[in-house]
Amino acid sequence: MAAATDSDVLARAEAEGRVVVTLDADFHTLLALSDARQPSVVRIRIEGLKAEACADVIRRALDACSDELTAGAAVSVLPHQIRIRNLPLSSQS
Repeated sequence: MAAATDSDVLARAEAEGRVVVTLDADFHTLLALSDARQPSVVRIRIEGLKAEACADVIRRALDACSDELTAGAAVSVLPHQIRIRNLPLSSQS
């Protein structure tokens, strides 16, 4: 899926019941514009992570919000905070 469009990645994740983990802000934008309820997207907003540190951040995020991710959520992981917004994003203020 490395060459797939963001929309194709979201469609496949939804079809397969997966969560998208990304550094790209576009995925949350696409969720908001499409009024999507799935798939969940975790955006890592921490720059310069090496592989092991990135894996730890992902595990921490998945542990912190597994129920929300199952239901449908847009998650932003910052250095000292995890923000969770339930899907669909367009119905929130």
